[in-house]
Amino acid sequence: MAKKLWGSRFNKKTSVLTDKFTSSISFDKRLAKYDIVGSIAHAKMLGKQKIIPGRDSALIIKGLSFILKDIERGKFKFDYQAEDVHSNIQDMLFKKIGPVAGKLHTARSRNDQVALDVKMYLKDEINESTELIGLLQKSILKFAKANRYVIIPGYTHLQVAQCVLLAHHLLAYIECLQRDKQRLTDAKERIDSMPLGACALSGSGLPIDRSYVQSQLGFKYVTQNSIDSVSDRDYILETLSALAILSVHLSRISEDLILWSTKEFNFIDIDFSFCTGSSIMPHKKNPDVLELIRGSVGKIHGNLSSVMILMKGLPLSYNRDMQLDKPPLFDSIDTIKEILEILIALFGNIVVEKEAIAAKLADESLFSVDIVEYLIKKGTSYREAHDIVGRMVKDCLDKGKKISSLSSAQLKKYSPRLAPDVRRILNAWASVNLKTSYGGTAEKLVLKQLNIWSKRLNA
Repeated sequence: MAKKLWGSRFNKKTSVLTDKFTSSISFDKRLAKYDIVGSIAHAKMLGKQKIIPGRDSALIIKGLSFILKDIERGKFKFDYQAEDVHSNIQDMLFKKIGPVAGKLHTARSRNDQVALDVKMYLKDEINESTELIGLLQKSILKFAKANRYVIIPGYTHLQVAQCVLLAHHLLAYIECLQRDKQRLTDAKERIDSMPLGACALSGSGLPIDRSYVQSQLGFKYVTQNSIDSVSDRDYILETLSALAILSVHLSRISEDLILWSTKEFNFIDIDFSFCTGSSIMPHKKNPDVLELIRGSVGKIHGNLSSVMILMKGLPLSYNRDMQLDKPPLFDSIDTIKEILEILIALFGNIVVEKEAIAAKLADESLFSVDIVEYLIKKGTSYREAHDIVGRMVKDCLDKGKKISSLSSAQLKKYSPRLAPDVRRILNAWASVNLKTSYGGTAEKLVLKQLNIWSKRLNA
Protein backbone atom coordinates (compact mmCIF):
# COMPACT_ATOMS: atom_id res chain seq x y z
CA MET A 1 0.00 0.00 0.00
CA ALA A 2 1.22 3.52 -0.83
CA LYS A 3 2.72 5.38 2.10
CA LYS A 4 0.51 8.12 3.54
CA LEU A 5 1.94 11.58 2.94
CA TRP A 6 1.05 12.59 6.49
CA GLY A 7 1.73 9.34 8.37
CA SER A 8 4.80 10.36 10.36
CA ARG A 9 2.78 12.34 12.92
CA PHE A 10 0.59 9.34 13.79
CA ASN A 11 1.65 6.73 16.35
CA LYS A 12 -1.03 4.28 15.26
CA LYS A 13 -2.23 2.92 11.94
CA THR A 14 -5.60 4.04 10.70
CA SER A 15 -8.40 1.54 10.74
CA VAL A 16 -9.09 -0.49 7.60
CA LEU A 17 -12.57 1.04 7.73
CA THR A 18 -11.05 4.53 7.80
CA ASP A 19 -8.77 3.72 4.88
CA LYS A 20 -11.63 2.38 2.81
CA PHE A 21 -13.98 5.26 3.67
CA THR A 22 -11.46 8.04 3.02
CA SER A 23 -9.87 6.64 -0.13
CA SER A 24 -10.60 8.56 -3.34
CA ILE A 25 -8.34 6.73 -5.80
CA SER A 26 -11.30 4.87 -7.32
CA PHE A 27 -12.57 8.12 -8.85
CA ASP A 28 -9.75 10.67 -8.75
CA LYS A 29 -7.41 8.42 -10.75
CA ARG A 30 -8.67 10.21 -13.85
CA LEU A 31 -6.73 13.24 -12.59
CA ALA A 32 -3.41 11.35 -12.71
CA LYS A 33 -2.23 12.92 -15.97
CA TYR A 34 -2.94 16.41 -14.69
CA ASP A 35 -1.33 15.66 -11.34
CA ILE A 36 1.90 14.71 -13.09
CA VAL A 37 1.89 17.63 -15.54
CA GLY A 38 1.35 19.98 -12.59
CA SER A 39 4.09 18.25 -10.61
CA ILE A 40 6.57 18.57 -13.49
CA ALA A 41 5.92 22.32 -13.66
CA HIS A 42 6.30 22.54 -9.87
CA ALA A 43 9.59 20.58 -9.94
CA LYS A 44 10.93 22.87 -12.67
CA MET A 45 10.08 25.88 -10.55
CA LEU A 46 11.72 24.40 -7.44
CA GLY A 47 14.92 23.85 -9.43
CA LYS A 48 14.82 27.26 -11.10
CA GLN A 49 14.38 28.98 -7.75
CA LYS A 50 17.17 26.84 -6.22
CA ILE A 51 14.78 25.63 -3.53
CA ILE A 52 16.02 22.16 -4.42
CA PRO A 53 19.21 21.33 -6.35
CA GLY A 54 18.92 21.44 -10.14
CA ARG A 55 20.01 17.79 -10.46
CA ASP A 56 17.23 16.72 -8.08
CA SER A 57 14.70 18.73 -10.03
CA ALA A 58 15.87 17.09 -13.27
CA LEU A 59 15.69 13.60 -11.73
CA ILE A 60 12.16 14.23 -10.42
CA ILE A 61 11.03 15.48 -13.84
CA LYS A 62 12.58 12.44 -15.54
CA GLY A 63 10.79 10.07 -13.14
CA LEU A 64 7.46 11.85 -13.53
CA SER A 65 7.83 11.77 -17.31
CA PHE A 66 8.26 7.99 -17.22
CA ILE A 67 5.15 7.65 -15.07
CA LEU A 68 3.20 9.95 -17.40
CA LYS A 69 4.08 7.78 -20.39
CA ASP A 70 2.86 4.70 -18.50
CA ILE A 71 -0.43 6.46 -17.73
CA GLU A 72 -0.90 7.59 -21.33
CA ARG A 73 -0.24 4.05 -22.56
CA GLY A 74 -2.61 2.58 -19.97
CA LYS A 75 0.23 0.66 -18.32
CA PHE A 76 0.23 2.42 -14.96
CA LYS A 77 -1.01 0.11 -12.21
CA PHE A 78 -2.99 2.08 -9.67
CA ASP A 79 -2.85 0.93 -6.07
CA TYR A 80 -6.53 0.97 -5.06
CA GLN A 81 -5.56 0.73 -1.41
CA ALA A 82 -3.80 4.08 -1.69
CA GLU A 83 -5.39 7.14 -0.19
CA ASP A 84 -5.62 9.21 -3.37
CA VAL A 85 -4.09 9.84 -6.77
CA HIS A 86 -1.40 12.12 -5.27
CA SER A 87 -0.03 9.50 -2.86
CA ASN A 88 -0.27 6.88 -5.60
CA ILE A 89 1.98 8.86 -7.92
CA GLN A 90 4.30 9.96 -5.12
CA ASP A 91 4.79 6.31 -4.10
CA MET A 92 5.53 5.29 -7.69
CA LEU A 93 8.01 8.15 -7.99
CA PHE A 94 9.85 6.85 -4.90
CA LYS A 95 10.10 3.46 -6.59
CA LYS A 96 11.47 5.07 -9.75
CA ILE A 97 14.02 7.54 -8.38
CA GLY A 98 14.41 6.85 -4.66
CA PRO A 99 14.54 9.35 -1.76
CA VAL A 100 14.87 12.40 -4.03
CA ALA A 101 11.15 11.94 -4.71
CA GLY A 102 10.57 13.27 -1.21
CA LYS A 103 11.56 16.78 -2.37
CA LEU A 104 8.72 17.09 -4.88
CA HIS A 105 6.12 18.06 -2.29
CA THR A 106 8.19 21.06 -1.14
CA ALA A 107 6.11 24.26 -1.02
CA ARG A 108 2.80 22.69 -1.88
CA SER A 109 -0.09 20.86 -0.24
CA ARG A 110 -2.63 18.39 -1.51
CA ASN A 111 -5.10 21.23 -1.00
CA ASP A 112 -3.68 23.44 -3.76
CA GLN A 113 -2.57 20.37 -5.73
CA VAL A 114 -6.07 18.96 -6.14
CA ALA A 115 -7.47 22.38 -7.01
CA LEU A 116 -4.87 22.60 -9.78
CA ASP A 117 -5.62 19.09 -11.06
CA VAL A 118 -9.37 19.66 -11.25
CA LYS A 119 -8.98 23.02 -12.98
CA MET A 120 -6.66 21.54 -15.60
CA TYR A 121 -9.05 18.63 -16.08
CA LEU A 122 -12.05 20.96 -16.44
CA LYS A 123 -10.33 23.13 -19.04
CA ASP A 124 -9.86 20.06 -21.24
CA GLU A 125 -13.33 18.69 -20.58
CA ILE A 126 -15.01 22.01 -21.36
CA ASN A 127 -13.13 22.14 -24.65
CA GLU A 128 -14.32 18.63 -25.48
CA SER A 129 -17.89 19.30 -24.38
CA THR A 130 -18.20 22.54 -26.36
CA GLU A 131 -16.82 20.75 -29.41
CA LEU A 132 -19.49 18.05 -29.02
CA ILE A 133 -22.20 20.70 -28.64
CA GLY A 134 -20.94 22.24 -31.88
CA LEU A 135 -21.14 18.86 -33.61
CA LEU A 136 -24.71 18.43 -32.38
CA GLN A 137 -25.57 21.88 -33.72
CA LYS A 138 -24.13 20.85 -37.09
CA SER A 139 -26.10 17.60 -37.06
CA ILE A 140 -29.33 19.48 -36.31
CA LEU A 141 -28.49 22.11 -38.94
CA LYS A 142 -27.93 19.43 -41.58
CA PHE A 143 -31.29 17.88 -40.71
CA ALA A 144 -32.95 21.32 -40.83
CA LYS A 145 -31.49 22.15 -44.26
CA ALA A 146 -32.57 18.78 -45.65
CA ASN A 147 -36.14 19.55 -44.52
CA ARG A 148 -36.16 23.31 -45.00
CA TYR A 149 -39.44 23.27 -46.96
CA VAL A 150 -41.39 21.23 -44.42
CA ILE A 151 -44.06 23.05 -42.42
CA ILE A 152 -45.34 21.64 -39.15
CA PRO A 153 -48.02 22.73 -36.69
CA GLY A 154 -46.38 24.59 -33.84
CA TYR A 155 -47.66 24.03 -30.30
CA THR A 156 -48.16 25.95 -27.09
CA HIS A 157 -49.54 24.16 -24.01
CA LEU A 158 -49.29 21.04 -26.24
CA GLN A 159 -52.26 22.45 -28.17
CA VAL A 160 -52.11 23.25 -31.88
CA ALA A 161 -51.05 26.89 -32.25
CA GLN A 162 -49.67 28.17 -35.57
CA CYS A 163 -47.75 26.98 -38.61
CA VAL A 164 -43.96 27.09 -38.44
CA LEU A 165 -41.23 25.76 -40.64
CA LEU A 166 -39.67 22.62 -39.18
CA ALA A 167 -36.29 24.24 -39.81
CA HIS A 168 -37.39 27.21 -37.68
CA HIS A 169 -38.20 24.87 -34.80
CA LEU A 170 -34.83 23.12 -35.21
CA LEU A 171 -33.01 26.45 -35.28
CA ALA A 172 -34.44 27.09 -31.82
CA TYR A 173 -32.42 24.10 -30.61
CA ILE A 174 -29.28 25.53 -32.19
CA GLU A 175 -29.85 28.87 -30.45
CA CYS A 176 -30.18 27.37 -26.97
CA LEU A 177 -27.18 25.08 -27.55
CA GLN A 178 -25.16 28.15 -28.51
CA ARG A 179 -25.95 29.70 -25.14
CA ASP A 180 -24.80 26.46 -23.52
CA LYS A 181 -21.45 26.75 -25.28
CA GLN A 182 -21.17 30.36 -24.14
CA ARG A 183 -21.92 29.42 -20.52
CA LEU A 184 -19.25 26.72 -20.51
CA THR A 185 -16.76 29.03 -22.20
CA ASP A 186 -17.52 31.73 -19.62
CA ALA A 187 -17.01 29.21 -16.82
CA LYS A 188 -13.65 28.24 -18.33
CA GLU A 189 -12.54 31.89 -18.10
CA ARG A 190 -12.96 31.78 -14.31
CA ILE A 191 -11.39 28.32 -14.08
CA ASP A 192 -8.26 29.64 -15.82
CA SER A 193 -6.60 30.83 -12.62
CA MET A 194 -3.62 28.86 -11.28
CA PRO A 195 -3.88 27.93 -7.55
CA LEU A 196 -0.61 26.06 -6.94
CA GLY A 197 1.57 27.81 -4.38
CA ALA A 198 -1.29 28.56 -2.03
CA CYS A 199 -0.13 25.44 -0.19
CA ALA A 200 -2.41 24.36 2.68
CA LEU A 201 -4.03 27.79 3.03
CA SER A 202 -1.45 30.49 3.80
CA GLY A 203 1.15 30.30 1.05
CA SER A 204 4.83 29.52 1.59
CA GLY A 205 7.87 31.16 3.17
CA LEU A 206 10.08 29.64 0.45
CA PRO A 207 10.95 31.79 -2.60
CA ILE A 208 8.52 30.11 -5.01
CA ASP A 209 7.63 31.64 -8.39
CA ARG A 210 3.92 31.12 -8.98
CA SER A 211 3.92 33.10 -12.22
CA TYR A 212 6.49 30.71 -13.66
CA VAL A 213 4.26 27.72 -12.87
CA GLN A 214 1.32 29.60 -14.38
CA SER A 215 3.18 30.11 -17.65
CA GLN A 216 4.39 26.50 -17.70
CA LEU A 217 0.84 25.21 -17.35
CA GLY A 218 -0.82 27.68 -19.71
CA PHE A 219 -3.08 29.42 -17.20
CA LYS A 220 -4.17 33.01 -17.87
CA TYR A 221 -4.04 34.13 -14.25
CA VAL A 222 -2.65 33.30 -10.81
CA THR A 223 -5.10 33.12 -7.91
CA GLN A 224 -4.83 36.19 -5.68
CA ASN A 225 -5.74 34.84 -2.24
CA SER A 226 -4.24 31.68 -0.81
CA ILE A 227 -7.27 30.89 1.38
CA ASP A 228 -9.69 31.30 -1.50
CA SER A 229 -7.37 29.25 -3.74
CA VAL A 230 -7.89 26.09 -1.70
CA SER A 231 -11.44 26.64 -0.47
CA ASP A 232 -13.04 27.82 -3.72
CA ARG A 233 -15.20 25.33 -5.59
CA ASP A 234 -17.18 27.91 -7.57
CA TYR A 235 -15.58 26.59 -10.74
CA ILE A 236 -17.09 23.16 -10.09
CA LEU A 237 -20.49 24.61 -9.18
CA GLU A 238 -20.47 26.84 -12.24
CA THR A 239 -19.53 23.97 -14.54
CA LEU A 240 -22.21 21.75 -13.00
CA SER A 241 -24.73 24.57 -13.35
CA ALA A 242 -23.89 25.06 -17.03
CA LEU A 243 -24.15 21.30 -17.58
CA ALA A 244 -27.50 21.20 -15.77
CA ILE A 245 -28.91 23.94 -18.02
CA LEU A 246 -27.50 22.15 -21.07
CA SER A 247 -29.14 18.95 -19.88
CA VAL A 248 -32.51 20.73 -19.71
CA HIS A 249 -32.17 21.61 -23.37
CA LEU A 250 -31.14 18.07 -24.29
CA SER A 251 -34.14 16.74 -22.36
CA ARG A 252 -36.56 19.12 -24.10
CA ILE A 253 -35.14 18.17 -27.50
CA SER A 254 -35.59 14.51 -26.58
CA GLU A 255 -39.15 15.13 -25.42
CA ASP A 256 -40.03 16.80 -28.73
CA LEU A 257 -38.63 13.85 -30.66
CA ILE A 258 -40.48 11.39 -28.43
CA LEU A 259 -43.79 13.19 -29.03
CA TRP A 260 -43.16 13.58 -32.75
CA SER A 261 -42.47 9.86 -33.09
CA THR A 262 -45.81 8.83 -31.56
CA LYS A 263 -48.72 7.64 -33.72
CA GLU A 264 -50.68 10.62 -32.45
CA PHE A 265 -48.17 13.11 -33.88
CA ASN A 266 -46.47 10.96 -36.53
CA PHE A 267 -44.09 13.77 -37.58
CA ILE A 268 -40.96 11.61 -37.66
CA ASP A 269 -39.70 8.07 -37.72
CA ILE A 270 -36.64 7.39 -35.56
CA ASP A 271 -34.23 4.80 -36.88
CA PHE A 272 -34.52 1.32 -35.36
CA SER A 273 -30.91 1.58 -34.19
CA PHE A 274 -32.03 4.11 -31.56
CA CYS A 275 -35.18 2.29 -30.44
CA THR A 276 -36.07 -0.90 -28.60
CA GLY A 277 -39.07 -3.22 -28.58
CA SER A 278 -41.50 -4.63 -26.04
CA SER A 279 -41.15 -8.00 -24.36
CA ILE A 280 -44.92 -8.56 -24.66
CA MET A 281 -46.17 -6.35 -27.52
CA PRO A 282 -44.55 -7.33 -30.85
CA HIS A 283 -45.69 -4.16 -32.62
CA LYS A 284 -43.89 -1.72 -30.32
CA LYS A 285 -41.01 0.51 -31.41
CA ASN A 286 -40.09 2.48 -28.32
CA PRO A 287 -37.80 5.57 -28.24
CA ASP A 288 -36.05 4.21 -25.15
CA VAL A 289 -32.76 5.99 -25.85
CA LEU A 290 -34.49 9.37 -25.81
CA GLU A 291 -36.42 8.43 -22.69
CA LEU A 292 -33.19 7.48 -20.92
CA ILE A 293 -31.66 10.79 -21.97
CA ARG A 294 -34.67 12.53 -20.46
CA GLY A 295 -34.31 10.46 -17.28
CA SER A 296 -30.56 11.00 -16.98
CA VAL A 297 -31.11 14.73 -16.68
CA GLY A 298 -32.51 14.23 -13.18
CA LYS A 299 -29.18 12.74 -12.16
CA ILE A 300 -27.29 15.72 -13.59
CA HIS A 301 -29.49 18.12 -11.64
CA GLY A 302 -28.97 16.01 -8.54
CA ASN A 303 -25.21 16.27 -8.99
CA LEU A 304 -25.40 20.07 -8.98
CA SER A 305 -27.63 20.00 -5.93
CA SER A 306 -25.34 17.62 -4.04
CA VAL A 307 -22.27 19.85 -4.47
CA MET A 308 -24.28 22.98 -3.65
CA ILE A 309 -25.43 21.38 -0.40
CA LEU A 310 -21.94 20.01 0.25
CA MET A 311 -20.37 23.47 0.04
CA LYS A 312 -23.01 25.66 1.68
CA GLY A 313 -22.09 24.82 5.28
CA LEU A 314 -18.29 24.64 5.03
CA PRO A 315 -16.10 27.19 6.81
CA LEU A 316 -12.98 28.49 5.08
CA SER A 317 -10.64 27.08 4.07
CA TYR A 318 -10.14 23.45 2.95
CA ASN A 319 -12.30 20.67 4.40
CA ARG A 320 -12.19 16.99 3.55
CA ASP A 321 -15.85 17.12 2.53
CA MET A 322 -14.57 18.66 -0.70
CA GLN A 323 -13.22 15.28 -1.75
CA LEU A 324 -16.83 14.40 -2.53
CA ASP A 325 -17.21 17.14 -5.15
CA LYS A 326 -15.51 15.00 -7.78
CA PRO A 327 -17.83 11.98 -8.25
CA PRO A 328 -20.84 14.18 -9.16
CA LEU A 329 -18.67 16.37 -11.38
CA PHE A 330 -17.17 13.41 -13.23
CA ASP A 331 -20.58 11.77 -13.54
CA SER A 332 -22.21 14.86 -15.05
CA ILE A 333 -19.40 15.36 -17.55
CA ASP A 334 -19.45 11.70 -18.62
CA THR A 335 -23.25 11.63 -18.91
CA ILE A 336 -23.46 14.86 -20.91
CA LYS A 337 -20.80 13.73 -23.37
CA GLU A 338 -22.55 10.40 -23.86
CA ILE A 339 -25.91 12.12 -24.49
CA LEU A 340 -24.36 14.57 -26.96
CA GLU A 341 -22.72 11.75 -28.92
CA ILE A 342 -26.02 9.86 -29.11
CA LEU A 343 -28.02 12.88 -30.29
CA ILE A 344 -25.39 13.75 -32.92
CA ALA A 345 -25.85 10.32 -34.46
CA LEU A 346 -29.61 10.18 -33.91
CA PHE A 347 -30.34 13.38 -35.85
CA GLY A 348 -28.59 11.81 -38.82
CA ASN A 349 -31.08 8.94 -38.75
CA ILE A 350 -34.53 10.58 -38.64
CA VAL A 351 -37.11 10.34 -41.43
CA VAL A 352 -39.71 13.11 -41.68
CA GLU A 353 -43.26 11.87 -42.31
CA LYS A 354 -44.19 14.63 -44.75
CA GLU A 355 -47.59 13.26 -45.82
CA ALA A 356 -48.77 12.77 -42.25
CA ILE A 357 -47.65 16.28 -41.34
CA ALA A 358 -49.36 17.77 -44.41
CA ALA A 359 -52.66 16.19 -43.33
CA LYS A 360 -52.45 17.99 -39.99
CA LEU A 361 -51.99 21.35 -41.70
CA ALA A 362 -55.59 21.20 -42.97
CA ASP A 363 -56.69 22.31 -39.49
CA GLU A 364 -57.77 25.91 -40.07
CA SER A 365 -57.43 26.82 -36.42
CA LEU A 366 -53.73 27.18 -37.32
CA PHE A 367 -54.65 30.35 -39.24
CA SER A 368 -56.76 32.14 -36.62
CA VAL A 369 -54.04 34.68 -35.80
CA ASP A 370 -53.55 35.34 -39.50
CA ILE A 371 -57.23 36.31 -39.80
CA VAL A 372 -56.88 38.54 -36.71
CA GLU A 373 -53.91 40.33 -38.30
CA TYR A 374 -55.78 40.55 -41.64
CA LEU A 375 -58.54 42.46 -39.84
CA ILE A 376 -56.05 44.66 -37.97
CA LYS A 377 -54.46 45.66 -41.28
CA LYS A 378 -57.94 46.77 -42.41
CA GLY A 379 -58.39 49.03 -39.40
CA THR A 380 -60.05 46.75 -36.86
CA SER A 381 -58.78 46.98 -33.28
CA TYR A 382 -56.95 43.96 -31.88
CA ARG A 383 -59.63 43.31 -29.24
CA GLU A 384 -62.46 43.44 -31.78
CA ALA A 385 -60.54 41.31 -34.29
CA HIS A 386 -59.87 38.69 -31.60
CA ASP A 387 -63.58 38.55 -30.73
CA ILE A 388 -64.61 38.25 -34.40
CA VAL A 389 -62.27 35.35 -35.07
CA GLY A 390 -63.28 33.72 -31.76
CA ARG A 391 -66.91 33.66 -32.96
CA MET A 392 -65.85 32.23 -36.32
CA VAL A 393 -63.93 29.45 -34.59
CA LYS A 394 -66.89 28.69 -32.32
CA ASP A 395 -69.43 28.66 -35.19
CA CYS A 396 -67.27 26.87 -37.74
CA LEU A 397 -64.21 25.00 -36.56
CA ASP A 398 -65.74 23.79 -33.31
CA LYS A 399 -68.55 22.27 -35.39
CA GLY A 400 -66.35 20.69 -38.04
CA LYS A 401 -66.94 23.36 -40.68
CA LYS A 402 -64.12 25.13 -42.51
CA ILE A 403 -63.84 28.93 -42.47
CA SER A 404 -62.63 28.74 -46.07
CA SER A 405 -66.01 27.31 -47.08
CA LEU A 406 -67.89 30.42 -45.92
CA SER A 407 -69.49 32.49 -48.66
CA SER A 408 -68.83 36.21 -49.02
CA ALA A 409 -72.17 36.97 -47.39
CA GLN A 410 -71.43 34.66 -44.46
CA LEU A 411 -68.03 36.29 -43.98
CA LYS A 412 -69.65 39.76 -43.91
CA LYS A 413 -71.90 38.65 -41.03
CA TYR A 414 -68.81 38.44 -38.86
CA SER A 415 -67.25 41.69 -40.11
CA PRO A 416 -67.79 43.97 -43.09
CA ARG A 417 -64.02 44.04 -43.41
CA LEU A 418 -63.87 40.30 -44.18
CA ALA A 419 -63.59 39.93 -47.94
CA PRO A 420 -63.22 36.78 -50.09
CA ASP A 421 -59.44 37.42 -50.34
CA VAL A 422 -59.13 36.26 -46.71
CA ARG A 423 -59.25 32.70 -48.09
CA ARG A 424 -55.80 33.24 -49.62
CA ILE A 425 -54.17 33.22 -46.20
CA LEU A 426 -55.92 30.05 -45.03
CA ASN A 427 -53.07 27.73 -45.98
CA ALA A 428 -49.80 26.75 -44.37
CA TRP A 429 -47.40 28.46 -46.78
CA ALA A 430 -49.26 31.74 -46.73
CA SER A 431 -49.42 31.59 -42.94
CA VAL A 432 -45.71 30.93 -42.58
CA ASN A 433 -44.70 33.63 -45.05
CA LEU A 434 -46.80 36.26 -43.29
CA LYS A 435 -44.49 36.03 -40.24
CA THR A 436 -41.91 38.50 -41.52
CA SER A 437 -40.92 40.17 -38.24
CA TYR A 438 -37.25 39.70 -37.33
CA GLY A 439 -36.75 36.20 -35.96
CA GLY A 440 -40.04 34.97 -37.44
CA THR A 441 -40.76 31.78 -39.35
CA ALA A 442 -41.16 33.26 -42.85
CA GLU A 443 -39.28 31.18 -45.41
CA LYS A 444 -36.87 33.95 -46.46
CA LEU A 445 -35.96 34.65 -42.82
CA VAL A 446 -35.42 30.99 -41.97
CA LEU A 447 -33.31 30.36 -45.08
CA LYS A 448 -31.21 33.37 -44.11
CA GLN A 449 -30.73 31.98 -40.58
CA LEU A 450 -29.77 28.58 -41.97
CA ASN A 451 -27.06 30.26 -44.03
CA ILE A 452 -25.87 32.35 -41.09
CA TRP A 453 -25.58 29.31 -38.84
CA SER A 454 -23.91 27.31 -41.58
CA LYS A 455 -21.16 29.93 -41.81
CA ARG A 456 -20.98 30.37 -38.05
CA LEU A 457 -20.66 26.67 -37.24
CA ASN A 458 -18.13 26.02 -39.98
CA ALA A 459 -16.00 29.08 -39.27
